[in-house]
Amino acid sequence: MDFSSKKSSTTDAPPAAAATTPSGWWRRALQGADRALDVVYPPTCVECEGLIEDDGAWRHICASCASKMLLVRAPHCTTCGYPFFGVVAEVGRDCPHCAGLAPHYREGRTATLLQGPVRRLVHGIKYDGALHLLDDVAAVVRANPHFRDHLAGARLVPVPLHPLKQRERGYNQAELIARAFARAVPGATVVPLLERVVWTSTQTRLDRAERRENLKNAFALAKDAPVIPTARHVLVDDVFTTGATLNACAVALRRAGVTTIDVATLGHG
Repeated sequence: MDFSSKKSSTTDAPPAAAATTPSGWWRRALQGADRALDVVYPPTCVECEGLIEDDGAWRHICASCASKMLLVRAPHCTTCGYPFFGVVAEVGRDCPHCAGLAPHYREGRTATLLQGPVRRLVHGIKYDGALHLLDDVAAVVRANPHFRDHLAGARLVPVPLHPLKQRERGYNQAELIARAFARAVPGATVVPLLERVVWTSTQTRLDRAERRENLKNAFALAKDAPVIPTARHVLVDDVFTTGATLNACAVALRRAGVTTIDVATLGHG
């Protein structure tokens, strides 16, 4: 699907342009202009490409496709957030989605499964620069009270990109997603505490053990990062796959003295 024809978001500029991002009444005015453009150029659903005729919670997902999203609630794996679909897990049984992870964080939750329109949201934001889709990321969080409670009052720490990768992409999608989370959860703040200090090869073709080895010592505390050791920190990434990246980030926070670390992802899959 070609997202290039979509209008860019006026509320989520890339980090490099943060200083010029509008705020207050000016931000609201631009958001109003976005809505006016919707009348002339009606938005289409990222999943089915049908016109979105209603003015509900979703900007780029039609009501029919939104109804097919699986918002994750309890019971679920407390390490990766994958739902048990009403089945109580056996005591001592490993979750197949995060087996062997040995987490250095306390709990992980995911807002939804990476399927249907959510997959389109993630891929559009990550690979196509479709930052206008961040409006619907915030809507996902607002629609899931269980996930929203997980973020309440926390310092949200986005998983960082290597500087070369961020320069190539122009932004860090995990940070933009974290900021969308924070817009939906009063009291949550975004603090980019970590940096990626080692360039690593792509993870897509590596197994779980190879991913963990690939990310060893890849993250460190950013220079002059404002660490509050006793505050609750929630690591944020777009997707939970094996958990290797998030766990490596948790190790870096532990080394910096942070005592309470949780994990949150938009999708799981």
